[in-house]
Formats: sequence, structure tokens, C-alpha cells
Amino acid sequence: MVQTDTPSPHSFFSTRAYRLFWVSSLFSNIGTWMQQIAQPWVLLSLSSSAFWVGLDGFAMNAPSLLFTLWGGVIADRYDRKKIVLFFQGIQFLCVLTMVVFLIVGWLKVWIIVLISFLIGLTDSLSMPSFQSIIPSLVSAKEIHRAVSLNSTQFNLSRILGPAIAGILIVRFGVISCFSANAASYIPFFLSLYFIYPRNRKVIQQPPKQASPVTELSQFRVLLKKPSVLLPLLTTFCTNIFCAPLLTFCAVLVKSVFHGEAANFGNAMVAFGIGGLIGASSSFISLPLWIKRNRMASLLAVLLAVTVIGVSYNHSLVLLIGLLICAGALLTSSNISVNTFLQENASNAIRGRIASLYQLALSGGLSAGALITGFMVSKFGISAALAANGVLAFAIQSWILWRQFRNSGVNIGS
Repeated sequence: MVQTDTPSPHSFFSTRAYRLFWVSSLFSNIGTWMQQIAQPWVLLSLSSSAFWVGLDGFAMNAPSLLFTLWGGVIADRYDRKKIVLFFQGIQFLCVLTMVVFLIVGWLKVWIIVLISFLIGLTDSLSMPSFQSIIPSLVSAKEIHRAVSLNSTQFNLSRILGPAIAGILIVRFGVISCFSANAASYIPFFLSLYFIYPRNRKVIQQPPKQASPVTELSQFRVLLKKPSVLLPLLTTFCTNIFCAPLLTFCAVLVKSVFHGEAANFGNAMVAFGIGGLIGASSSFISLPLWIKRNRMASLLAVLLAVTVIGVSYNHSLVLLIGLLICAGALLTSSNISVNTFLQENASNAIRGRIASLYQLALSGGLSAGALITGFMVSKFGISAALAANGVLAFAIQSWILWRQFRNSGVNIGS
């Protein structure tokens, strides 16, 4: 292991490499959320249909169903830093293309959906490597703190991004958000390139004895373990049934509350505040008898109840409170699953474990966006959220019951 800065017991950012990685990721995610604010409004202005918003969300996350596991195999075989730089570079070009098309007036709904698919494809192939880099930047005992801090910066960006986007949209239009997102890639590229100059010694891949196809078949062995399968089911069900609350927040604000872009920005900020609370709460030490996988399922049950509450709510003020709760519960549940899996996986399979988690996360998001988009177009946003909440409550309650019956934490090596 390459020598790094001497960690302070009271320092959250114990190494220079992790500090650079954290700050640059924050800027990059702020840019991403700025575009996420603008993009649904562009789609609605071009098509006036909630279905296209759902299809765009599906296109963004659907590639994970086919390619995320391959991303995990790649992460365990090759230099993870180079993988992230390559695929994020393609993503940068996609965003830059949208900026140019907006300037010249060529942007169409189908172009947005196609570019979303390309961005989703690069994410599915690079995210397992991204997730696997984080434990390499800190000591083994700090992995939980590093994962939690990474989620904290993500949710901090969810607050700052919409707030900045709201100001820029009013003054300069939606193109400013897309442009800011393109610019936000630059510091991330620089930090990733310069962290750990001897990075090749940090990320040691196992000998390439088995073919990628053979390694891909090893996922079945991992999924036979309840300690792997049940937490992944928690994440998948949470994101297929409850995460659409965030995806269709623009539709909810417009159709139920007759709000404008500022109201949507406030709703996103509320969700981000909740996410920041959820990420911060993950630093709390749990008693030994409370396992993080069980805690994740319990939080998922409470999230389902919150989604049901949103579906029956008609108060804009109460909506803000419910979104704060939803953000906290969704984030904390996802962090608990991710931390549980990362802490109990060896470095040799960490890429594959990260890809399984990413598959459950993005696969749930993609299926949830498409299904909920169809339901919203047929029955309305309130009915769709109510159905999602009821289904989530039933399934997550069953998973929670199974989690308490399963006492193992062995993932494998």
C-alpha cells in the first residue's frame, strides 16, 4: 500500500487523496444536479408529456441491467482509475453535445433520451470502479466513514445544485445549468489523475486466470448467499417503488400543486436536506446486535409509509416536510446496504460486489421510472405514488422479516 498522509483520529478526511477525491466529486455532482433540475423542464416544454420524463429516466438507468455486472468484472481486472477517466470522458462529451445543441436550437426529445442512454451506459461500466476506488483511499477501519462521507457530499450537492440552478435559470436560462455541468467534470478529471501518482501499486488486480465470462458466472455464487441477496433486494425494491418520488417530483409539483420552477427547486432542496441528514446519521455507531442490513430494511419500510403519505398530501408546506423525511430514509437505507456490503467484502471481489449494488440501485431506478411513468400517464401522479407505496411496504416488510431470520454476514472472498 502506498504511504499517505498520517490520519488524525479526529479528521474525517484522513488522506490527501481522499480529500481531493471528495471535493472534486462534490463539484461534479453539483453540476449533475443542476442539469437534473433543468432537464425535466426542458422535456416537459418540448413534449408536455410525463411519459417522456419517465422514458428519459428509464434510458438513463436501463443500461445498468445489462452492463453493470460487466463493469464489476472490469473493475476487478484492470486499473480502476483509468476506467473511470475513460468512461467519464465519454460522459463529458455527451453533456457538451447537449450544450451545443441547446445553443443552436437542435435539441429534440429523442436526442435527450439517446444521450441519457449513453450517459447511463458509461455510468454502468464505470461506477463499480468508482465505488471500489473509495476503500483504496483510506485504511480498512475507515471504509465505513469514507462511504458515508461520499454519500454526504452527494446529498450536499443535491442541496447546492438545485439552489444554484434556480438562480441561474432565472437569470441565464436552462442552458446555464447544462454548461455548468460540463464544466464540473474538469476538476474531477484533474483530481482523479493526480491522486496517488503511484496508483498502479494501490489497485492490484488478481491474476487473470479465468475468462471474463467465467468470472461473470461467479455472480450466481454470491447471490446464493442471503447476506448478499437480501440487502440487494432491499435496495432494488426501494428504488423501483420509492425513488420515483424524486424522478417525478417535477410532475407532482406541476400537476398537484400547480407550482413553478422555484417550487420544484425548493422541493429538490428539501429532498437534499433529508439526504444530508440521512448521510450524517450513518456516522452514528450502532449497537452490535443491530446489523446494518436489518437497519436498511427497517428504514425502507418507513420510507414506503412516507411515499403513501405524499400521495394523499395536498399541502405544499407538508410536502416539504415529507420530502425531507423521504430523502433521509432513502439515503440512510442505501448507505446502510452499501456499507454492509463493502465492509464485509474482500478487495478481490469488491468490484463485483459494488456492481451488484449498482445493478440493484440503477436497475430499480430504471424499472421504476418506466413503470411509474406509464402509471402516471394512465392514473395520475397521486394514484401511482399510492400504489408504489403500498407495494413497497408489503415487500420490504417481508424482506425485513427474512433479515431477522438470517443472522449471517459472510459474503466471501
